[in-house]
Amino acid sequence: MAPSEVFSERYELVRHIARGGMAQVYLAQDLLLDRPVAIKVLFPELSSDPSFVERFRREAQAAANLSHANIVSIYDWGQGEHTYFIVMEYIDGQTLSALIRQGPLSPQRAASIGADIANALDFAHRRGVIHRDVKPGNVLIDQTGQVKVADFGIARAVSHASEGLTQTGAVMGTATYFSPEQAQGQPVDARSDVYSLGVVLYEMVTGRPPFSGDSPVAIAYKHVREFPALPSSINPQVPPDFEAIIMTAMAKDPDDRYQSAAELRDDLVRFHRGQPVLAGRATGAGTTRAVTGPPPSPYEQTYAQRTSAYDELEAAYGAGGYGKGSQARGRSRAGWWASLFVVLLAVLAVLVFFIGRNAGWWGTVAEIKLMNVKNDTVAQARSSLEGQGFDNVAVRSVHSQLVQSGLVMGTSPQAGSVVPPSTTITLEVSSGAPLAAVPSLTGQRCGNAGTTLKAKDFNPTNIPQNSSSVASGFVISTKPKSGTQLQEGSTVDVYCSAGRATTIVPSLQGLNPAQAGAALAGAHLKAGSIVQVPSSTIPAGLVAYSQPYGGNLEPWETTVKLFVSDGQQTVTVPPGLVGETYLQAQKQLGAESLFAPEDFVPVSNPSQDGYVINSDPKSGQPIREGSAVTLYVGEYTGPPTTKPVKSTSTTGSAFTSTTGSAFTSTSAGSSTTSATAGSSTTSTSATGTTTATTSATTVPATGATTLPGAPGATTLGPSTTVTAPAPPTT
Repeated sequence: MAPSEVFSERYELVRHIARGGMAQVYLAQDLLLDRPVAIKVLFPELSSDPSFVERFRREAQAAANLSHANIVSIYDWGQGEHTYFIVMEYIDGQTLSALIRQGPLSPQRAASIGADIANALDFAHRRGVIHRDVKPGNVLIDQTGQVKVADFGIARAVSHASEGLTQTGAVMGTATYFSPEQAQGQPVDARSDVYSLGVVLYEMVTGRPPFSGDSPVAIAYKHVREFPALPSSINPQVPPDFEAIIMTAMAKDPDDRYQSAAELRDDLVRFHRGQPVLAGRATGAGTTRAVTGPPPSPYEQTYAQRTSAYDELEAAYGAGGYGKGSQARGRSRAGWWASLFVVLLAVLAVLVFFIGRNAGWWGTVAEIKLMNVKNDTVAQARSSLEGQGFDNVAVRSVHSQLVQSGLVMGTSPQAGSVVPPSTTITLEVSSGAPLAAVPSLTGQRCGNAGTTLKAKDFNPTNIPQNSSSVASGFVISTKPKSGTQLQEGSTVDVYCSAGRATTIVPSLQGLNPAQAGAALAGAHLKAGSIVQVPSSTIPAGLVAYSQPYGGNLEPWETTVKLFVSDGQQTVTVPPGLVGETYLQAQKQLGAESLFAPEDFVPVSNPSQDGYVINSDPKSGQPIREGSAVTLYVGEYTGPPTTKPVKSTSTTGSAFTSTTGSAFTSTSAGSSTTSATAGSSTTSTSATGTTTATTSATTVPATGATTLPGAPGATTLGPSTTVTAPAPPTT
């Protein structure tokens, strides 16, 4: 395979790293994440087996869920040209097998590495994954000394393949580290990994595995029937405590081993710290002793009870395999052939057993009690059932609102049933609640929308949201959108309009129009028209004030008019104009350089007659210098008079009414009369004739005042008293 080949258009091969029993391993570059990775590419002959590939895929997925400091991470799984591959974490270091080839490790170093391996296995076991191929070649040590366990799940796939015990001419790695139950084809559990780790510990301190042979079958037979030599007999530097740990882990019966990888790890940590271990100490073939008073370990009991046939053979034929004289040599040859015959017979028996069991030669296969895998994931359930011996596992999806999607609800047959291992076990897996489409609710009242969703078994959640286009209390939108397929019982967020949002108009005084516009936009308001106004305090071109005014609470998107200073000087309309006479008010305005045009306004209250009742602009408002302030002066209108009165004169001067109405004199030296509205009166005196026209209904006599501007024509207002001047003295 060319190093430049790219898998899945992402992983570019860089160089070849190693070759295993199942695959080639390459260093590759992840082109997407720009990082080095290791790719294990299966041999084509393995990739052509569909059952192997399916198991390989499932186990790769299960291993990808194991994230631990002592486990090589699985990143990806895929298919290349005529093969399959797994992408994993790249470890820059060496395998434990390469380290062992340099010579036996010290017990302290072996205990440290073994504790890390046990830590990784314990993490996997607690998540339902059994390694099944713990060996030095699957343990990596990086440049910093960090221990990583690799190939989780791949060994499981290999254990189901047909070549597991049939390869001849070489010892397969799996067989060298088989547990007895694996060698016999029995169901395995976490304690099988404990046994394999015990074999690895044995090899670390002795430099060789406990059993060797010409074929995997021969090695497997020894795991089942024979006992290994004590590690201390090979390496005297192995202390009794560490030897006891190894031999307890390698007990033939799983019940006699450490019951979990965690227990083995804890004993290795105790040894590394110099503390007493819990495992018994084997002190020789046939004798044992305890550490702190507990009964002998299962290993010690078994070792003490085993036959001394080997010792007898050694005594009969000598340690070198020869006795004295021809008789001894004859017995030696006979013993050798007898031993060989026994071994070959045992190998044949094992082969016949496995072949016959698979072919059904032995009649009815032992039935197995089906375990409970409820609430497991499909991967976990498959792993557990296959561990029991059930290879035919099917999946059937079932809708459920109570069980999370992807979890097993039950099995068929039911858990607890005793069935043959060839039975197909159907996993009833929850696919979640049935799907339904989210209805269209836009424009509906929020209360009605909730009722509609509940009718479709959805859980509505109302979320208020301001809107300038949707009336308060109506639906703006939903999340997920209408038409989305959801499981029944899912939550649908309903965004209900809370009406237009309100905001406070910011103070804009002293800002230029651009700055004011930005400030308004930040408050969700719009800048309106600009009006030039005079100001003696705000420089030209800056905002003097706004409408609405700063500080007002207004709806979003309200248009705000800006009043910008033109730089001209302004004055303030003085206070107190109302209630003053026109002349008094005119004087005040003149002091501020303002003009005072007069405008009369009819009033019904006599007390307002002749007084300022309003102004434009009003007091307190700014105005340019030299501008006009209109003063509105009250003009009283009395009730009409319908009966005319004849005029009389007592002073020698008289007023003559041209309409039949007359003035009546009320003071010496003058004559006064009342005139009807719209009448014209002519006064004849020594000083001349005066014509007065009044719009008042009645001019009552309220006292005398001097008529300004006499002689001449004067316009009289309501309640005006007119005094005629006395004739000159002659």
